Amino acid sequence: MKKLIAILTFIFLTFFTNAQEVKMADAMKENGKIYVVIAVMLTILAGLILYLIRLDRKISRLEKNK
Repeated sequence: MKKLIAILTFIFLTFFTNAQEVKMADAMKENGKIYVVIAVMLTILAGLILYLIRLDRKISRLEKNK
């Protein structure tokens, strides 16, 4: 029952968030700055993923040595 309520809540929330207009995002699209924001976000995400991969390899190497 709780799962059903949670699913319905998320569905209603998505409808409400789609109904709102985001003026800042529209202005950034018009100026072409949205692509800069996306590029920065993707760069940060790629850096985090690479960092986690390297960290996992180092930890695995340390576990093997013990």
